[in-house]
Order: sequence, then structure tokens, then C-alpha cells
Amino acid sequence: MSLRVLMFGWEFPPFSSGGLGTACKGLTDGLSQKGVKVTFVIPKASGGTSSVSSSGAPGIQLIGADQVGDMKVIEVDSVLRGYVNAEQYHEHMMTVLNRQGHPATSLYGKDLHQEVLRYAEIAKRIALLEDFDVIHAHDWMTYQAGINAKEASGKPLVVHVHATEFDRSGDNPNQAVYALEKMGMERADRIIAVSSYTKGIITDRYGIPPDKVAVVHNAVAHNHNQEHRPPASINDGMKTVLFLGRITMQKGPDYFLYAAKRVLDFFPHVRFVVAGSGDMERFMIDKAASLGIADRVLFTGFLSAEQTEQAYRMADLYVLPSVSEPFGITPLESLTNGTPVIISRQSGVSEVLKNCLKVDFWDIDDMASKMLSVLKYPALENQLVDDGRQEVSRMSWEDSAEKCLSIYQQVRGFP
Repeated sequence: MSLRVLMFGWEFPPFSSGGLGTACKGLTDGLSQKGVKVTFVIPKASGGTSSVSSSGAPGIQLIGADQVGDMKVIEVDSVLRGYVNAEQYHEHMMTVLNRQGHPATSLYGKDLHQEVLRYAEIAKRIALLEDFDVIHAHDWMTYQAGINAKEASGKPLVVHVHATEFDRSGDNPNQAVYALEKMGMERADRIIAVSSYTKGIITDRYGIPPDKVAVVHNAVAHNHNQEHRPPASINDGMKTVLFLGRITMQKGPDYFLYAAKRVLDFFPHVRFVVAGSGDMERFMIDKAASLGIADRVLFTGFLSAEQTEQAYRMADLYVLPSVSEPFGITPLESLTNGTPVIISRQSGVSEVLKNCLKVDFWDIDDMASKMLSVLKYPALENQLVDDGRQEVSRMSWEDSAEKCLSIYQQVRGFP
């Protein structure tokens, strides 16, 4: 009989706002190739229009269940979403309710933490209805759900750490989030970290024994037609350098701008593209103006998956200057699209990617120097592309899934 996994997440393509959805899709595809049956539970706000109810309890509703390939998807009526603060959560909740013509009711939690607990109560009911062997919970918003499912079913719990509160907030973590992360890690039977970098944070900042934490690096989905596609260059004599990701402190977008200023002082035929959205977007626009480079920096806003791929192919160079990056799938995606990369040493992807240039996020002089080297020397650019693409072609979500499968067997008591 196939091993069955009850998996909790908070985003999944095509509705993704960050890397977690991409990772969940890649991992579940890889598990499917290994014969693992996954039931994926995900929040999807309906504004109170759920078509399926789990026993009719008020505020505890399921929207429905679908079969996506070999994976069963259960959609829970919830306004949980990632990368939001308290104010943004409330705005999102009111938007959902108003869109459906509902007044502000007690259907959803009044704040993000209450909604996390409400989602966790739904998880307990789902765990009593579904048939599974292992529970797998992705990131802090689903840890309580995983704990509740474990208590209801008696099945082992694996928590998957894609980012910690220290990545998101630096040395000023939200204590409520930190406490929930710590509890999830302590109550789990096993912890998966996306990098050794993240494992170090888990052991140092959360006090978790190192032997409880396994490192499973992310990978990248391969489209074998990509290598035959021509670059989507603009051909106007300008070089294009791309930043793509959430415009927030963790991703280091301000260091990207400071390095851009250095580059333009020496090599003016460059445009810098900042693709994404986030709480630092207004700051970045103002900073580009104050640095005198506003006419050379294009802000695109959030991009769809198709637009993201086009952005990679239009760029001559992709830069990931993250201050604290648990992994970072985007450099792998860039290389599959034929664009060389510069990554920060403070990223998990730097543990597995060799054919790239690496910098410390704070060293804008080194970052600018390496940008100039790639932009001015075609031989270096071509070597980084060719060798990087070959290296990334050897990375697979099936390998990541194989490691997860081994962890599932361990927590079930199988050798």
C-alpha cells in the first residue's frame, strides 16, 4: 500500500505569492513520482459561501475537495495568507466579506493569530475524517494545525521550516509567531530545514537538538523546452539587471539599489528592473530618486508565473542580494532560463549552487564589481550560463521527495 501523507500549507500554485507555493508544488509532484499519496489542505477564502460543511459547526467549513492528478486537495474556508501583517490581514478579510456581500461577522478570526487557531481546529476535524500515515506541516501558520491533527489521530508529525521569524524580522521577532514556531518544532517528531543555514537558526535560536533536524534542499522544476528558446532581449544597446522577489527587508532590495548606483557610475548603459511587491516598495521608489537613478530603475509590481519567466529571459543578469534567505529557488529558475546569477552568501541556495558569483549582501562594492564583470565580459556570462544550466539540470524534486520519504519512514518506525 502507498504511503499516505496529510499535508498542511497556506499557498499552492496557481495562487502563490512567494516561494512556498513553488516548493510545495515541486515536492508534491516529486512525492507523487515516488508513489506517495498526498492530501493537501489549503486555505481558500469564500466569504461564507462554502459548499461543503464539516458537520455544520459554525465557522468550521470546507469549500470542497478535488483530485489533482494523484493528489487530493481539500480547500478550507479561511482567509489565511502569507507575507501579511496585522493591518493587511484585516484589510484582506474585509475585502473577502465585502466581495460576497457579507457584513463583518465571526466567520473568520479577528486577527491573523486567531485565524491560525481557527484553521487548526478545522485541521483536527479533517484528521478524524481522512486516512493517512504521516502529517506534514509547512511553515509557522500550519504548525498548530499539524499539532492538532497529531493529537486527534495519533500519527507522527513532520514540520517543514521554509523560513523562520528571524529571517522575516531580523533580531526583533514577533514573540507570538516565535512561540508558535518553537512549539511546532518541539512537538514535531522530525523537522525538515530547507538548508544547513536554516538548520543553524533552528538549533541556535529555538534550542532544538541538531539530530532532530534533517536538511532537504529545494530544487527546481525543469521545462526542457526552455533551453531551446531564444532570449527575450530588448536589443536597444542597454544591459538589464533583474531583482525579483518580495520587496522586503529579508530580500535586501536596498542593497541592490546601492550597488546599482555604483554600477551606473562606471557603466551607464544599464537598466535595473525591480519585480515584485512588498512593504519596502515605496521606500525603494523614493531611494532610487534620491540616488539620482530613478530613470534607470523600473518597478514592475507583482508578476505572474508567465511574466516571471519572461523577465528572467529578458535579463542579462539576475541578482539575489538577500539578507537572510533560507533557500531561494529563484536563482535556479533564472539559470534554467539562461540567465547568470549573483547570490548572497547568506542564502541556503549558496550551499548547493556552485556556478554563480557570490557576495556578502552588505558588500555593495563587491556586488557592483561582480555585476560589472558579468555585464562587460561576454565570456564570463556565457560560462556562468552554460555551467550553471548543466548544474541545475542535475537538481530534481524527486531527489528532495526521496529524502522526505526516508524521513516519513523513520517517524513511522521503519528503518
